[in-house]
Amino acid sequence: MIYRSKAPLRIGLAGGGTDVSPYSDLYGGAILNATVSLYASASIELINQNGLIFRSVDQQQEQCFEWGKRLPIDGTLDLLKGVYNRIQYDYGLRKTSFRLSTYVDAPAGSGLGTSSTLVVAIIGAFVEMLRLPLGEYDIANYAYDIERNDLRMAGGKQDQYAATFGGVNFMEFYADNKVIVNPLRVKEQYLFELENNLLLYYTSTTRESAKIIEMQSNNVVDKKEQPIQAMHQLKEQARMMKEALLTGNIHEIGNILDFGFLQKKKIADGVSNKLLDDIYEAAKCSGATGGKISGAGGGGFMTFYCPDNTKHQVVKTLEEFGGNIKRYQFVEHGLKTWTI
Repeated sequence: MIYRSKAPLRIGLAGGGTDVSPYSDLYGGAILNATVSLYASASIELINQNGLIFRSVDQQQEQCFEWGKRLPIDGTLDLLKGVYNRIQYDYGLRKTSFRLSTYVDAPAGSGLGTSSTLVVAIIGAFVEMLRLPLGEYDIANYAYDIERNDLRMAGGKQDQYAATFGGVNFMEFYADNKVIVNPLRVKEQYLFELENNLLLYYTSTTRESAKIIEMQSNNVVDKKEQPIQAMHQLKEQARMMKEALLTGNIHEIGNILDFGFLQKKKIADGVSNKLLDDIYEAAKCSGATGGKISGAGGGGFMTFYCPDNTKHQVVKTLEEFGGNIKRYQFVEHGLKTWTI
């Protein structure tokens, strides 16, 4: 028996960073994101040997353990072991030997929510295996709790909910981990145009988001005016993006992204750097009207809005920086699980 799951990665379109505590607790956050055809997948395969095998195919890592109620969190495959430990603690796994295997379609630290989406996928495989009565909000909050509290990983709240719910969502974040997911009924032709014009570019660099997020949080705690005002503007950007998508004012999206890019750089040092700034300016000179750095910033993926068939020239220009274009489609579904 094999229990499988997959959850989609996401592109953040507006409001990035306002889902991070303590800003979201004090002021309320808002983000607009959309899931794409890049996935984190997990499978639990029952095996005829004693023990547990944890394997990340894309990271080329594997660990084997004797059966136990708690596995060591030691820097290797911690996401897999962290979910196992929590499931074991909360629900109690019967003594069954299995292999837990995972794969992610984008590199870790690339800004598409890979870690959180992987946690959601792993939880999904256990939900399928154990028939756990968990709904979408339950799974998303469970993933957030495991990452932030059990594993002490810094980050926001959007990725877990995007991966679980799927689609285009306007999300609101408040104190006490209150999250409201508002699915947007965007007309098909508007999404087609956005998908056609929105370029996803991997800079071939990764970053450690925790340091940037920690600095961002400290700026709020220290009541630094410029970062806080910039986050207020990013929250407003999410509302602007929602209106543009729902009303079909698609060509305004580049300007909305450009506005957000300037604000995002103000919330913490390290969000951008000379390479990313150079890439951004080169893309704009080639026809893009705006763009953003995915995730916390510092590296990973960037997105650019390229109207009027300018994307072909933008792609040609970006080739000079050594990165690559990642093809994708928007997807409506979130976490999916099944058994074979």
